[in-house]
Amino acid sequence: MRNPSPLPWQLGWRSFTVEEARTAGLSPKRVRAQDLQSPGRGVRTPRQAPPNLLEECRAFTTVVPNGVVSHATAARLHGLFLPPRLEGMTGLDLARRIGEPKPRRAGMRGHLLLFGAGDIVMLQGVPVTSVQRTLEDLAPLLGIDELVDMADQIVCEHHRSFGPPKEAMVPLPRLQTYVALHAGSRGMRRLRAALELVRVGSDSPPETRLRLIIMRSPLPEFETNVEILDESGRGIVAPDLACRKYRTCAEYDGGHHFTPGQQSRDHDRDYITRSVGWHQVPINKDDMKAGERVVVSKIARMLVVAGWPDPQGLAGRSLEGLLNTRKDHC
Repeated sequence: MRNPSPLPWQLGWRSFTVEEARTAGLSPKRVRAQDLQSPGRGVRTPRQAPPNLLEECRAFTTVVPNGVVSHATAARLHGLFLPPRLEGMTGLDLARRIGEPKPRRAGMRGHLLLFGAGDIVMLQGVPVTSVQRTLEDLAPLLGIDELVDMADQIVCEHHRSFGPPKEAMVPLPRLQTYVALHAGSRGMRRLRAALELVRVGSDSPPETRLRLIIMRSPLPEFETNVEILDESGRGIVAPDLACRKYRTCAEYDGGHHFTPGQQSRDHDRDYITRSVGWHQVPINKDDMKAGERVVVSKIARMLVVAGWPDPQGLAGRSLEGLLNTRKDHC
């Protein structure tokens, strides 16, 4: 069998429409060749091309007039945190305005939506629901904690006295106003409940989950976006969560913290934190997996060292071997 002729350079690396292929001079037979796959009617993707969600969405919004990328697909384009069951979904979410025909094609989940001003944005020429509209559309599909994960990411910002600033995708007051104006939409009661738990400053879902565990426990208040200062009042370190009253902070150490470079930076962070009289509690995924009891007890034990009275005896609870211990293996 003869190998198909090479694709034109402008089509060889991305998804494209059949009409684009015809315009580029490809014959109907070439468009049906085995080196191309069809994610949906009227769209082709070179099998050897690296995955490119944006270009696939561009092709689909071309063959579906007035189509807008929405829901989980829009969340992926915006880089929003999705639970695995939605992150791993195949096919694209495409919406049209209510009153138009619902998008119906293979490789596509079609939706009809009522769009307001600002609900549609352009990402490199591709129409996509805005970040806040995407959160609204996903509200019926997510649990409260999952919504807090996503909303924390959307509103996260840092303006420390050291290091580069981080701007929010949507500032919290603007997100709260948007949700209040859409009170009648599906899932809004759940989203409003989630917004009550949102705080500015969490950088990842595990950090958010750690914060929620602390909030729902009898532990004292821990805050985000707290700078620990040296004797001169200069900001020197910014922990994930900090209890000012007892000078205790909690750090979630994810997988990247086990790389040599990050371990060196963490060592410096830990030394600086202790040098100014703060107590630190490192929490990792094994602790989180072991359950809230382990997490709360670890934090409570350090708080007691810092002077917290522990009225409910959280620090004295037996962990029955659940506290993960790590040793170097030679």
